[in-house]
Amino acid sequence: MSQSETFLATARQVIADEARALDVLAEGLDERFAETLRLMLSATGRIIVSGIGKSGHIGRKIAATLASTGTPAHFVHPAEASHGDLGMVAKGDVVLAISNSGEAPELANLVAYTRRFGIPLIGLSSRPESSLMKAADAHLLIPNLGEACGYGIVPTISTTLTLAMGDALAVALMRYRDFRAEHFRDFHPGGKLGAQLTKVRDLMHTITEVPMVTESTPMAEALAAMSRGSFGMTGVTDARGHLAGIITDGDIRRQVAGLLDHTAGEVMTRNPKTIPPDALAEAGAAIMNKAQITSLFVTEGPGPALGLLHIHDCLRVGLG
Repeated sequence: MSQSETFLATARQVIADEARALDVLAEGLDERFAETLRLMLSATGRIIVSGIGKSGHIGRKIAATLASTGTPAHFVHPAEASHGDLGMVAKGDVVLAISNSGEAPELANLVAYTRRFGIPLIGLSSRPESSLMKAADAHLLIPNLGEACGYGIVPTISTTLTLAMGDALAVALMRYRDFRAEHFRDFHPGGKLGAQLTKVRDLMHTITEVPMVTESTPMAEALAAMSRGSFGMTGVTDARGHLAGIITDGDIRRQVAGLLDHTAGEVMTRNPKTIPPDALAEAGAAIMNKAQITSLFVTEGPGPALGLLHIHDCLRVGLG
């Protein structure tokens, strides 16, 4: 077997071992998982996550995932907790302590603190008879299936299972609370994710910024309105003030012969594409790209226009 083949075989073995372990974890979930969720939901404060070593690294991710999906959470390093950070843990909090062996000495002071002050404790371990699990009020047990290294010394399978358990907790809590995309964006305003979750109302120009004329407006005045704006178009309203159409550079080119002899209603494109204000801006960018247009009027169904979404606004935040 060549070196490349050896590398690939090892990688596939690790991934396959971890995948099988995840199946065992999923099949083994029982009422204890539901009890843990109920305990977490009872928290009037935060979920305090703690662990040492690789468990600590996974714990930080679990705390971050909980916090970003509507469950207030914070990671407390167990060693720092013994030197003053126990003050971060208060009545109303629930502690999630992670230790694969359940015997991490660094967690001892944190566990004792929860017992002393009646703070609910969730233990996450692969050993049900460990000190951590005996002290805990709720138990998250991951199967003890060794590690992918084959020697039981490199945290691989155990950390994958711990991470998956944390994800299961976060998503279950998220769905119970009906935490949706619009809530998710509140915690993720930056980067590509924030852009994908941006709503049309967050990017649109209000109708007072958009050039608008009526159907009876002479084209000379409509052209002046377009020139005063910066969108390369003007909206057209009917006698009730409802959006009736749009005039773009393309409409003007099609009517260039005798253009000034017409009214806006005679030149406009009727029934322009629109989008509601609560739609995702990403959907607006997709509509504009597909139709090869640069603007979308924002409306709540038939009626007056509320604003305008321009392709440049979408590009500015990374969409389009």
